[in-house]
Formats: sequence, structure tokens, C-alpha cells
Amino acid sequence: MSAASNTAKEKKQQYNFNKLQKRLRRKVGEAISDFNMIEDGDRVMVCLSGGKDSYTLLDILRFLQRIAPIKFDIIAVNLDQKQPGFPEHILPEYLANEGVDFRIIEEDTYSIVKEKIPAGKTTCSLCSRLRRGILYRVASELGATKIALGHHRDDMLETMMLNMFYGGTMKSMPPKLVSDNGQHVVIRPLAYASEKDISKYAEQMAFPIIPCNLCGSQENLQRKVIKELLKSWDKQYPGRIESMFSALQNVVPSHLADAKLHDFKNIVATGEANQDGDTAFDHSTPTTFLNYRGDSDDSETTDRASDANDAASSLGVIQVRMVN
Repeated sequence: MSAASNTAKEKKQQYNFNKLQKRLRRKVGEAISDFNMIEDGDRVMVCLSGGKDSYTLLDILRFLQRIAPIKFDIIAVNLDQKQPGFPEHILPEYLANEGVDFRIIEEDTYSIVKEKIPAGKTTCSLCSRLRRGILYRVASELGATKIALGHHRDDMLETMMLNMFYGGTMKSMPPKLVSDNGQHVVIRPLAYASEKDISKYAEQMAFPIIPCNLCGSQENLQRKVIKELLKSWDKQYPGRIESMFSALQNVVPSHLADAKLHDFKNIVATGEANQDGDTAFDHSTPTTFLNYRGDSDDSETTDRASDANDAASSLGVIQVRMVN
């Protein structure tokens, strides 16, 4: 391959990376703005596992911190659970080189889990409960006002389907919620970001990824099945995942069956037309997925439009809502 061809290829790769980076930054900014995740004066504790999601989250939040019209602090926290073979030097070296304020918390939850859970059984449930309790405690000790987790759009859809299929509830991971102990606000700034984009970004950024299977636990089988199902749908039916996520943002209680959310008992006909009235007799079937634009989110046209909207600032691809 000629030098000119190599140069053209490199330019193309850089162009694609710039689009990817800008898209992720924009989606994180939109999620933060839509749910008012970060406010002026916040101290955000970013939970860093060493996986692609949390690295991407930290990287984008640091960018946001530099250009946002509000001031907030970031502190990265990693919980070293003492799994055999855990490369404990990787995260401290990376964070120190990046100039990130961080804490490494050492707690031997691995031994506790192995003692309590029979061999061959999935340890994830107990492990996550122990980890959550420790992180809540650390957040209080550090004076963190927000706990940021690296869950993304696909995680939210997987959780919704798991709860529907196995838990009998219509529930997902919310972008923002109070912790179960009532003491912390938990945020998920990657709520609008796809796992595909995050994987590509982490690879191109060459983050020092730490394997997630060091504990030797079996992967949650149900979640694995759902993940593979969503991946196959994404390949076979482009737009289905986007439409499903739109459904999380367009809930109509009157068209479900939860009497606690809608007063079905006292429904009466008013004689007035209602566009949200029952249309079950229509038996209509959508032929396209809601809000799906193919690859338009990756297109040069979309990026040019975004650039034009952000012309007032050379780095203004993230917007943060100011709170009075």
C-alpha cells in the first residue's frame, strides 16, 4: 500500500473516531440535561471497575467538566475486592497518569462470597450487594453528592426484559434515582449511549481494560440470553433497539394494566373525542420503527447540523442545564 493510501486511510479512521467521540459526548450531555444529573457544586463519585463502560464514562465526564458552564468535582473510586489475579497496579497507574483524583478501596468481599455461595453457583447477586453497600459508605465518607455508574442504553433494555420475563414487573435501570438506602442520588450518564459505540470508543482510546471474570463466577445466564437476543435483533431488524428504548421514554399508563397508576375503576365515557382512546379494533401494525433514521446519527449531515448548532463554542457538544 502506498504512502498516500496509508495517509488517506488514517484520515478516514481519524474522521470516524471524531464522529464517534462527538456522538458519545452529545448523548451524555443530552442525558445529563434531560434528567438534571449534575448540578453546580456537585462532587461526583465515578465508580470505576476497569471495564470499557466505566472508562468511557470517566473520560467523557472529564471532558464535560472542562467545558461545562457549571463547576463540579470528579473523584474516581475503584473497589479492589481481592479476586485472585486482580492487576491492582493498572487503575492507580492509569488514573495517576491522567491526573484524576481517585481512591482505591480494598475490601475482601471475594472471600465472603466464596464462603457463602456453593461452588458452581452464580455469585453475582451477593457480590453486587456487598459492593453496593461499600460504595454507599465510601460516597458518604468522601462527601459525594452523586454516584455515577457506567450502565448504558443496552443495560437498561436488558434489565427491562429480564424484569418482564422473570420478575413480572415493568421496570428498568433509571437514568437517575435515589439509592435503596435513601442517602444518595445515583446517576447513569451513559443512558443514551449504545454498547456498540462504547466498545468502539474504548478500543480506539486503548483503555487498559481489566477482565471481568477474575472471580471465576458464571455469567448470569438469563442476562446473557437477553443480551444475545438484543444483538441479533439489532443485526436483523435495524431500528428495533432504538424503538424499544423510545418506549421507555413514552409510557402510557392508561394503556397498560396497573390500577395503581391509572384509575380504571372510575372510567366513564364523556362523549368527547380522545386521541388516546381505545383503538384496539384497528389492529394496526407499524411498518417502521419509531424515530429510526438508519445511520443518520453517524452521518456527515447530522454532524454538520450539530456543528452549526454549536458554532458559539468550539467545544460545545455537551450542554448542562443550569440550576438556580
